[in-house]
Amino acid sequence: MNILVVEDEVLLASSVKEILEGHDVVCAYDGLEGLELAKSSHFDLLILDIMLPKLNGFQVAKTLRAQKNGVPILMLTAKSDILDRVEGLDSGADYYLTKPFDRRELLACVNALLRRQGKEVNQISFGDTVLDLDSGELISGENSIRLSSKEFQMMRLLLKEGKNNISKNFFLEKIWGYDSDATENNVEVYIGFLRKKLKSLSSDILIVASRGLGYHLERGKDD
Repeated sequence: MNILVVEDEVLLASSVKEILEGHDVVCAYDGLEGLELAKSSHFDLLILDIMLPKLNGFQVAKTLRAQKNGVPILMLTAKSDILDRVEGLDSGADYYLTKPFDRRELLACVNALLRRQGKEVNQISFGDTVLDLDSGELISGENSIRLSSKEFQMMRLLLKEGKNNISKNFFLEKIWGYDSDATENNVEVYIGFLRKKLKSLSSDILIVASRGLGYHLERGKDD
């Protein structure tokens, strides 16, 4: 899903983007920039702070609604007074979440708003194999197996990109983090784990290594 985060605190915007990993997230850092992006591009959800430079969140929401833009709006703000909540909802917000927030609560709100549109995706598939995003199970036909946390994250990235290569460095940054001591060998080990699990499921997809480029998926049984 395409999500626009309008938040002037750069670190918080980056944190929200990290929490929403798996979605395509764009960040804007003032109300005017956020409004222009929301008007010019398609987004499935807008996460909108209230206290913003140039235009506040109320103004952004009111302008979008006046222009018949129906993008779901989640207001994320430190303003918790009941009058602020009422004004936020009256301006066109669909939900109001106050800071500080728990990442699980944010994800629950995001998923609820996307489900309301019928756009929440609970599975990713390639070939005859499906990854259930709720249970963490990898499924092929009648066979299924539960993945560990890192296996799940890696498989989700592979399924999302399909035939596009993902570099080892990208896996390290996204799954282990910038400050981790993990090396490319860690990626290779987990790729090995996933290959074994795909084979145990009799899946018709293969994780293929491209020299210097990384890994991608292809159809074809592993003999």
